[in-house]
Amino acid sequence: MIEVAKVRFLFATDLHGSEAVWRKFLNSVKLFNLDALVLSGDMTGKLIIPIVKESDGRYKSTLLGQEYVLTENQISEYSKKVRFTGYYPYVTTPEEAQELRASEDRREALFEKLMVDSVRMWFDLIPERVPKNVRVIISPGNDDKLAIDEVIRSHPSVIYGESNVIAFDEEHEVACCAWSNPTPWDSPRECEEDELYQRLEKIVSEVKHLQTAVFCFHCPPHNSGLDTAPQLDKDLRPVIIGGSPVMIPVGSTAVRKIIEEYQPFLGLHGHIHESAGYVKIGRTMCLNPGSEYSEGILRSFLVEIDGTKIKRLQKVEG
Repeated sequence: MIEVAKVRFLFATDLHGSEAVWRKFLNSVKLFNLDALVLSGDMTGKLIIPIVKESDGRYKSTLLGQEYVLTENQISEYSKKVRFTGYYPYVTTPEEAQELRASEDRREALFEKLMVDSVRMWFDLIPERVPKNVRVIISPGNDDKLAIDEVIRSHPSVIYGESNVIAFDEEHEVACCAWSNPTPWDSPRECEEDELYQRLEKIVSEVKHLQTAVFCFHCPPHNSGLDTAPQLDKDLRPVIIGGSPVMIPVGSTAVRKIIEEYQPFLGLHGHIHESAGYVKIGRTMCLNPGSEYSEGILRSFLVEIDGTKIKRLQKVEG
């Protein structure tokens, strides 16, 4: 008789607005007969792609360096292509486009609206793809603006993870944190290591069963092999020596300290796209699936857990 794990879930992170990757994430539920989906942040995109209506009735837009001239009937398909790339399409006029270029406040307000609308649309896809008994646990990441939190909290198809401890079942809990240590980009959810440690300790204090707990912390532990990224100079360009970029650990010392002190069963991380893998810190198995969102590729881990045993740990990519 085949032994079935108590909880089977798929973990992914750093989708950065790619609707193609989000749809693959949802579709994995029936493919792998999952009990839960867990997403650890950085789910929103980074750019608005204007689709500008010209005086001749056609529309012009530029995506990934390529200029497109569209008829009105082509806008829907082109907008889908933009969303699948991880950006937000926006149909506008030359006058409004000029006003947006001139006003940072207007750009930010529009970006926030498109971002929130996109997240809500993503969540609205869940009922048709995910059975009601499957838990969809969503925690933001350091790049995600605070405006999306209310959408996550209020949507009936998802469970809001940030700063909460969510029960997988009567035995396993998931403690979530979106924040990271400081980055060169001054992202919405980053702070100094001392403050991050205090945030993490407050969340962990609510965990009832540390021996079977899962820490879903967006930032990976420092010097773990899951946090290796190119070193940047003062102009945010990679430091090159001998023709190769210099790679350094950029993860959080606070996250590492918390994991070493509390030794949860499992650590789920992201943040550093190019540092996929898994590693043990003491008894804690830590994972980072990495990210190739710009290519429309889902990178994830399929995990089966039963008590304090990992019955299955498998990379799922496609």
